[in-house]
Formats: sequence, structure tokens, C-alpha cells
Amino acid sequence: MLAGAAAGVVLGILFAPDKGSETRRKIAEKGSDLAGSVKDKYNEYADAIADRYENAKQKLSNIVSEGKSRSNDLVAQAKEKANAMKSDVRGAVNS
Repeated sequence: MLAGAAAGVVLGILFAPDKGSETRRKIAEKGSDLAGSVKDKYNEYADAIADRYENAKQKLSNIVSEGKSRSNDLVAQAKEKANAMKSDVRGAVNS
């Protein structure tokens, strides 16, 4: 789309009734404007991608932390149950 717009601008300038030096100046200005516009769009997209990456990274970190917390809770519960069963077995053996 940008290439088509650039081609249209260049053709419009080339067919305008101006001196050669004036036409070259206009082409250079438009080319510079177009390059700046493309650079700005690229930077916007790069920033958006970087933001999405950071958000995804943070979400993944949160999920990992939550998973670790849940697994620690499950291990603690399993240990409690094992100790309770151990106490029950000792009580049954001693009786």
C-alpha cells in the first residue's frame, strides 16, 4: 500500500509542470516524508510486539509461580496425610 502511495506521489510530481531541480527537491522531500512515516510505523509495531511479549512473559511467570505454590500445597497435604496414616498404623500396632 505504501509503495503504491509512493509511486503515485512520484508520478504526480514527475508530471507536474515544474523545473527539474524543483521536481527533484519535491521527490526528495516526499521520499524523506515517506521514509519517516515507514520508520514511525515500524517503531509502533515493534513497540506493540515488545509490549505483547512482556505481557505474555509476565503471565507465564505468574502461571509458573501459581503452579509452584499449588504443588507445594499438595506436597504439604500429602505429608500431613502420610504422617496421620503413620500415626494410625503405630496406634494400631501398639494396641
